[in-house]
Amino acid sequence: MKLSPRYDGPAILAIDGDPGDQGVPLARQRRRLESLLAGLGEDEWRAPTRCDGWTVQDVAAHLVGVNAFWEGSVVSGLAGSPTRVLGGFDPAAHPPLMIEPMRAQSPRETFDQLVTSDDGFLGAVADLDDDGWSATSESPAGHVSVRLLAHHALWDAWVHERDIALPLGLTPAVEADEVASSLRYAAAVGPALTISQGRASRGVLGVVASDPDVTFTLEVGDSVLVRDGTPLAGVPCLYGDAVELVEALSVRAPLPDGAPDAWHELIRGLATVFDTVPQT
Repeated sequence: MKLSPRYDGPAILAIDGDPGDQGVPLARQRRRLESLLAGLGEDEWRAPTRCDGWTVQDVAAHLVGVNAFWEGSVVSGLAGSPTRVLGGFDPAAHPPLMIEPMRAQSPRETFDQLVTSDDGFLGAVADLDDDGWSATSESPAGHVSVRLLAHHALWDAWVHERDIALPLGLTPAVEADEVASSLRYAAAVGPALTISQGRASRGVLGVVASDPDVTFTLEVGDSVLVRDGTPLAGVPCLYGDAVELVEALSVRAPLPDGAPDAWHELIRGLATVFDTVPQT
């Protein structure tokens, strides 16, 4: 499905929290993934991942391209000229085309490019004050704050880290702030991407997660709002381990048994964007 980002009008997405709360977890996760990749042998770089048809090197190559977009979006946003380049982008069809030219590289070449791209992206956000984190930038959902761009970037790379590690028998460290950020964003991104297409299911949903404890309410209307705190009585809630819920909301695992129908509908929306099928 091609994206239809919202560039005008009210912001498509808002998530409770301090303006600069994504800087530390974003940098930590990126450097940890670099360390994981640096320790792999050539056969492991060619090993399959949870991304259908993609090797470890393919996923790393994908992150190189994504980092370039994040950096450019942040730099343009801070300059007061946020980009508008993702209209018509297909998150299922276009990424494989982007990584194809990099498949002729050696693992070392791809790794070096990933580190360089991490340096560029992290450097663009390293010294931001609250105004900088609040500046308007482009994300797949449309124009959002740099903070919410960082939310998307952290969630995406956090999931891809697990896409690489788990099939190799490795388990990444679980950092509470990374998991909480990824869980909030994983819940919000599906409806945010589909609102402009008229496909989002409107309503109020809740999440009550443990290890780490994360509770919030997801409000889906003309925009998506994530509000911290215990959901009100009667709100359809998703309960479970926080890491497992991120996996489910990222279409990597089934929703917990007994998950309300409203959450299954939300997952179907995100699956449509990425041209995949929710797990059962």
